[in-house]
Amino acid sequence: MFKMITPEEAGISSRAVTKFLRKLEERGEYMHGVLLMRGENVFSECYWAPYNRDSIHRMYSQSKSFVGIAIGLLEEEGKLNLDDPLADYFPERLHGQLHPWLASQTIRQTLLMETTGRNPSWFLDETAVDRTEFYFRTKEVTHPAGTFWQYDSPGSQVLSSLVEKLSGKPLLDYLKEKLFNHMGSFQTAKMLKTRNDDTFGDSAMICTLRDMASVGRLLMQGGVYNGKRLMNEGYIREATSNLIDNDENGYFENFHVGYGYHIWQAPRGGFAFVGMGAQMTICLPQYDFLFACTADAQGHVGSSSEITLILTALYDFIVDELQENPLPPDGEAYGEYLEYTGNLQLKHLPGRVASSFADAVNGVTYLCDKNHAGITEFSLHFGEDQTGEFHYTNAQGKKVLPFGLGKNVFGKFPQLGYSQEHAAVPTTDGSMYDCAASAAWREERKLMLKVQIIDDYIGNFVAIFCFWEGGCTVRMEKSAEAFLTEYRGIINAVAKP
Repeated sequence: MFKMITPEEAGISSRAVTKFLRKLEERGEYMHGVLLMRGENVFSECYWAPYNRDSIHRMYSQSKSFVGIAIGLLEEEGKLNLDDPLADYFPERLHGQLHPWLASQTIRQTLLMETTGRNPSWFLDETAVDRTEFYFRTKEVTHPAGTFWQYDSPGSQVLSSLVEKLSGKPLLDYLKEKLFNHMGSFQTAKMLKTRNDDTFGDSAMICTLRDMASVGRLLMQGGVYNGKRLMNEGYIREATSNLIDNDENGYFENFHVGYGYHIWQAPRGGFAFVGMGAQMTICLPQYDFLFACTADAQGHVGSSSEITLILTALYDFIVDELQENPLPPDGEAYGEYLEYTGNLQLKHLPGRVASSFADAVNGVTYLCDKNHAGITEFSLHFGEDQTGEFHYTNAQGKKVLPFGLGKNVFGKFPQLGYSQEHAAVPTTDGSMYDCAASAAWREERKLMLKVQIIDDYIGNFVAIFCFWEGGCTVRMEKSAEAFLTEYRGIINAVAKP
């Protein structure tokens, strides 16, 4: 697997692939990696530096599909029945009598996300040490399980805990033993943990694009890898089928065309693993085609818009152009493709790199009103090489964030973040996230700064500095799971005398 071939050998023009990749950049996507396969062969694999083929990347809710696969392995071992009530497996984590509808919710219903209601967020709730206990204690019960599809991420976490309880191993170790070690994949992968050392199963797989593609191919082949059966074909066929309608509003959305066992249906009869921020693995068996990508598309306005932009380009420029047989070699088109993909860099904030107003605010200290970010003062410093620094003081002390103008500057985000081992747990070792920071003048007196977190946590925030006579108003907005929480809201500040 992963033999490299040209697009033409895969039945598509190199120019079509180049157009697809260019379209992603034209539409403003902050891509990290793209992989395209036909059969066992890769016909395009590219990364936006500093990402590369060996980079492990947070896959967010693609992790749920691994939980669904692990449940199938346990069923195959006879360790569970999909129609058993989920709560029956956790008597030690139940406190008081459950609502009858929750008590009867089955493993299958939880896999299908047709559970009893919504759940309060656990990230900032200090009582949510054990997320399985938290689920049964705080689950909102509004209707019987089996009524309709409604996204239930905490329910996926409970299924992950079930895998670990019945297998006696962490989720990733169990999957390695049963599947990945036989496939030679996921050898550098890891998963974050929850506060009580359970695997953070609904969001925290961290692996390479090739790892994701290997699982997609395994399922496309019905559980056979390199001629060896690793998993029950019947469960895979069911898990990747359209088992429940997940259309919630009557409008077409790319992944609301049906749902299986923690695996989405995809247009054109395919199936997919999907994670926040446009982490995707899309399998189209009728074309013998697989697409996988990583990105940070968080922050788009509108439902699923980040996914829609990517998938519209994918189907228009790639899927619709796939031919059944190889095309004649096209050295010129392939050379253009290689030149383009050989120079990809992580996208920076577009806009002007200079303003005549920059000198007037360079090094000026601004004193802030009370604000959500807890920033008491800040200043901006501009260098001569299209770089700058954002100096600010908050509850953690004095901070300095270098940034580029018309380019990214890479470094450590100066805020202490979450643990590199336990999600939503503040660091105890002083670790900070890797980041890329860029800025641009959007108007003569308006500077936009964008910070991209490119670590085990993926996210971004934008700060817009709007200068006025003697002062500055800053608007901050973060787009991330449950970190960067300080970096949002409005700051009004006046220049220090």
